Amino acid sequence: MAAHKIRVGVIGANPDRGWATSAHIPALQALAQYEITAVATSRAESAQRAATRFGVPHAFTDARHLAEHPDVDLVVITVKVPAHAELVQTALDAGKHVYCEWPLALTTEEAEILTKAAQQAGVHHVVGLQARYSPAINYARTLLADGYVGRVTSANIYAARGKGAAEEMPSWAAYTLDLANAAGLLEVAAGHTLDVLEHLLGDITELSAALSVQRPRYTIAETGQTVEATSPDQVLLHATLTNGAVASAHLHDAKVGDTRTRLEFAGTNGDLAIVVAGGPLAAQIQVGEAQLYGIQEPGGTWHELSVPDSYLNVPDAVPAVAVRNVAQLYAQLAHDIRSGTRHVPDFAAGLRLHRLLDTIRRSAETGLRQSVQR
Repeated sequence: MAAHKIRVGVIGANPDRGWATSAHIPALQALAQYEITAVATSRAESAQRAATRFGVPHAFTDARHLAEHPDVDLVVITVKVPAHAELVQTALDAGKHVYCEWPLALTTEEAEILTKAAQQAGVHHVVGLQARYSPAINYARTLLADGYVGRVTSANIYAARGKGAAEEMPSWAAYTLDLANAAGLLEVAAGHTLDVLEHLLGDITELSAALSVQRPRYTIAETGQTVEATSPDQVLLHATLTNGAVASAHLHDAKVGDTRTRLEFAGTNGDLAIVVAGGPLAAQIQVGEAQLYGIQEPGGTWHELSVPDSYLNVPDAVPAVAVRNVAQLYAQLAHDIRSGTRHVPDFAAGLRLHRLLDTIRRSAETGLRQSVQR
């Protein structure tokens, strides 16, 4: 007999836009292991439209009612970061598995509380670090472990987003300009990208960092209102990894053209590069389709490396941009739930990343190199 589908309630399922609509819902709909049974938004009208659009039987405005509904096994949280802690706790109180988007929480202290609560609840918990499930990134991990470049000596990261290039911001995205909301470049782009670096090479052990706001004012597109930006739009980092290799990174917003992310690894026998390019959204490592390039001879030139089919664990028809990595993570989560294993990045992994970002902030504030305390 086929296993029962895992029934999912999605909090933050805006029917018109947002990460739930562009990534989570199509990913879940593409996987036979899941069934979306409930959606919730802050307004009854939008919740009902979402339920109608996605063919879902239950619509809610109260997250507690969704979490407690008997037709929900897994609660997915895809709302603004300041609301994560309360909603995660609501799902845990209901005894449900929970998938929370990254960042896990507004602060590291909140992340510590949620991690302890999730462990005590005994449910499966996952934080949305889906770049780990990119087929190209997982193949790169195998190549590095197998010595494709020899001993890794350095890693260099460059990531440029187009967000804010016109010094204009839609009202729904303006909250990310406020440092207090913990949803800016450092938390999102740097968080995902540095998680990939550590996923491939091991932990960052010490670092020095600088943060800067180079675009301090934006105009709200719909109203013409001017708002101040306090969240950094430039992140610079020099780090040492647990294997002794060094790493440098520059991530920034407001890139006028050629948005892209590139992670380049140099070793004693060669080089390996992960490249994600495309539009403003697709250029982010957790969203776009990564390509691999390698060099294994002195003075050689880059050539593209084909990713074996075995690294794709979802249907071929799943779109590469936005959806595929999320679907790959969900596929692993379904296996974990059914088998009792725990391989997905859980809240403890999210907490570790929160602590890394705290170290970056501390180095930037003090001007001093810092050890990373996990």
